[in-house]
Amino acid sequence: MSDTVRAGPPAAPFAPLVVIPVYDHEHAIGAVVRGVLASGLPCLLVDDGSHPACAQALDALAAGYPAQVTLLRLPVNQGKGGAMLAGFAEAARRGHSHVLQIDADGQHDPTDIPRFVALSRQHPDAVICGIPAYDDSVPKARLYGRYATHIWVWINTLSLQIRDSMCGFRLYPLAPVTALVGEETIGRRMDFDSEILVRLFWRDVPVISLATRVTYPSDGVSHFDVWRDNVRISRMHTRLFFGMLWRAPRLLWRRITGAPRAGAPRA
Repeated sequence: MSDTVRAGPPAAPFAPLVVIPVYDHEHAIGAVVRGVLASGLPCLLVDDGSHPACAQALDALAAGYPAQVTLLRLPVNQGKGGAMLAGFAEAARRGHSHVLQIDADGQHDPTDIPRFVALSRQHPDAVICGIPAYDDSVPKARLYGRYATHIWVWINTLSLQIRDSMCGFRLYPLAPVTALVGEETIGRRMDFDSEILVRLFWRDVPVISLATRVTYPSDGVSHFDVWRDNVRISRMHTRLFFGMLWRAPRLLWRRITGAPRAGAPRA
């Protein structure tokens, strides 16, 4: 399927929306939401089929901050990617220009949101992607295991520009994301974060890295399934590799010249 970008720069004023995909993080989500609201941005909670305790916590947050927090409830669990795709669609429906993604488990620092927003204002067509600055709470197996994905992403983009594709703290320009998800199938679970970045990069969307503090996680809940998600991520890298092969001449030209080849179709 073609990767041609039909959407231009956002026509609407700079209007970001924070989207938080939530699945059974009832103990952490309140602090995350309060941290987000301190930034002054509106917040959309996407309840990804949570169990009753978390669903009730989300209802309470939406009722407690009716002017700032809205709740989108998915009837069954879709996975992190599925929740984000639903959040993108809702953000577009509401006329937002950008979506800031932050995890629900408290591992990201909401006080960094103004830094993401300021950089996005300077580069509104770019994805502002967090690079984790870990503390001692990070599991070493997870820390070192990330490098396998880093290497595959560098191969599949023929570039080192995406320094970390797995951090879920990032700010997207919504127009190219909407065009992409309308034309391509994106992984709906833990393969989502890396795949969407690679496919946006293939479409000439700049990726700008921003260091941000990351801890593991405040409520002790992780939904990463070591077996299933690693298999899913491996399959995703394989698909992307074969997609990279026919794009390789253009990606190499882009790396050499710093721009798409004049008159060439956009990969």
